[in-house]
Amino acid sequence: MPNSASPCRYSGVPVCDREEPVILADTRHRLTRDDAQLAARLLARDSGDELAELEAKLADEGIDAVLDDARLPAVLLRHPRAAYVSFPLFAYVMTRHALKEAGEPDRGLADYVSAILIHFGFRDRAQRIAGSDDEVYDALAQLFEDVDDPDARRSFLVRTHLGNYALWLSGIFPDYIEQRRWRRGGPDLEYYEEMGRRGFQLAADHRLAEEHGLAPLYTAAAQRFGVLRVALNSLSDWLFFPNVQTPERLMRQVRDENRWMSS
Repeated sequence: MPNSASPCRYSGVPVCDREEPVILADTRHRLTRDDAQLAARLLARDSGDELAELEAKLADEGIDAVLDDARLPAVLLRHPRAAYVSFPLFAYVMTRHALKEAGEPDRGLADYVSAILIHFGFRDRAQRIAGSDDEVYDALAQLFEDVDDPDARRSFLVRTHLGNYALWLSGIFPDYIEQRRWRRGGPDLEYYEEMGRRGFQLAADHRLAEEHGLAPLYTAAAQRFGVLRVALNSLSDWLFFPNVQTPERLMRQVRDENRWMSS
């Protein structure tokens, strides 16, 4: 288990360094009381009785009683008042339920994957190992060349970013990867999976991961990378790019269903 006394934790808010933070599994822990109450009201809609029941469950079981409700993703997409939900709430709920559908129940991984989506969705964060780092990476191979940077802190950031970036690209943009593969001979999704697993495992093996209690998180991400990728593909297909219908997408979906969903 991660060391809860450490300044950088699996699910805690503090980071290893305030100027160059790593991405933490903390989306769920950043949600507020207002987030929980809004989610409960959206689920209850116009039913005062159900709202009272949900609020009682919140008090007894905590926010997960609402976040794990199977109805919540659809409600967030369809209810007019869902326009007021925070981005962290939306990102966590969609990620959590996509992972559960793919057979991954670990809330810590849902926390972490949603945090990647939140961070990488802004500016050029996906191409930088940290906001204050000047180096811009456009390819996984470039990152892999720097995993043994002589600066221990930078080496750690590069390794974590290799895993994060591989998951971001292969999870959210699988159609682009597949089309580039067929048209230009680019690497396939299996290449991204291998590089992502390698990045997370290298991060787990780094002494800074052990010191700051992050090794269990990166080990889990490495072991479950394929499932995380498939879950994000599903989310991307129906939420971000629902109108794409190509032979490459169909082939990927069939291949992934045979590989993961039936396992």
